[in-house]
Amino acid sequence: MPAGLLNGLGAALAWGLTDVTSALAGRRIGSLAVLVVAQLASLAFLLALAIADPARLVFRPDTVVLSAALGLLSSVAYLTHFTALRIGPVAVVSPVVGAYGGMTVVLAVLLRGETLVPEQWLGAALATIGVVLTGVVFTGGIRRARLFGPGVLLAIVSLTIWAFVSVGLADPIRTVGWLPVILVSRLANSATSLLVYGYASRRETARLGPLLRAALVRADGSRAEDGGTDGRGLLAAAAAGLVDAIGFVVFAIGIEFAPVWLVGLASSFGPAVAVVVAVGFLGERLRPIQWLGLLAIGAGMVLIGLPH
Repeated sequence: MPAGLLNGLGAALAWGLTDVTSALAGRRIGSLAVLVVAQLASLAFLLALAIADPARLVFRPDTVVLSAALGLLSSVAYLTHFTALRIGPVAVVSPVVGAYGGMTVVLAVLLRGETLVPEQWLGAALATIGVVLTGVVFTGGIRRARLFGPGVLLAIVSLTIWAFVSVGLADPIRTVGWLPVILVSRLANSATSLLVYGYASRRETARLGPLLRAALVRADGSRAEDGGTDGRGLLAAAAAGLVDAIGFVVFAIGIEFAPVWLVGLASSFGPAVAVVVAVGFLGERLRPIQWLGLLAIGAGMVLIGLPH
């Protein structure tokens, strides 16, 4: 098995679980609250790692600046992805964002000079198509899902940023190690999230207001309207942040020694993981196109994993 493949798959597993957990939390406390709580929980986890192993904390001005810049970019990616899912259509937005793994492969080749043999190119293409297909859910029929619009454009912005961030992390991580880079990046990310939440709370506009409110309908028919007041929602958001941070750590460790294209591509399988979790634990059913997507991912993984 190629080096770094397991790291990418581990990150995908963590981020798939993050998607499911944060979605459930968002119904209780509102999406912006989930974003802030998750970011702070992940930051606390990373700070605990830094305290436990301070020898890993090697800071250089150039890597600190680059890591902070990548953290700010990640914040933009979170926010654009977040907004894209809100204005939709989700059935198109979600799989579009999942295609960031394929763009990571292309950027790693163009910007870092990494190389793939033809079988790996074919595997990468199949796996990327598979991720997109597993996220396709046309609840109102394919004719009712708009393929263009503000949501899709923001999704393209989000996937592009995620791909550049994945490639951009490689050099600082290989220079000073994974912990100081992701710690500085997450500090910048958390600070930006807090600023956005503070702005939204003080200026509850028509666009930002819905992101602050919950959408949970309880058994008695009541709604959890006030974001941030539901204990279970807060715990779920914190759990999402913890799992997200674990995925980030596994991803960063993989980039430290393995090809960026491979780790980035494998980490993009998160939507497929979320689908499997939804089927296994939330009682959802796979559609034929999603089965086809999982099959394409499996075929792509086989091609990538073959000896070359």
